[in-house]
Amino acid sequence: MTITAHIDSSRPVATLINVFTVAPERQTELVTHLARATEETMKHQPGFICANFHASQDGRRVVNYAQWETEEHYWKMRANPEAQVHMDQAAEIATEVWPSLFDVRSTHARA
Repeated sequence: MTITAHIDSSRPVATLINVFTVAPERQTELVTHLARATEETMKHQPGFICANFHASQDGRRVVNYAQWETEEHYWKMRANPEAQVHMDQAAEIATEVWPSLFDVRSTHARA
């Protein structure tokens, strides 16, 4: 099995967990939009580290787990008009959007 993400509590990064509520018939559309926005815009922003998108099995949620080098980098991205267009489009697809910044406090993995 390939490991695609490494979460490290010893690195001080800004972790965004953004939970989108979406109609099940639009879940794939939202994930596709978020992935395209990341490839086209977000990953080219200063301080971007990674973004991962998770689709709930019931079709009603999409979770964006993203990391930025610092909280300042995250807020600069949010103020960027090009990024704002993508965020506004995602909000039009979703019925609710709940972004929050977190600090990684503890991680556990199988040896």
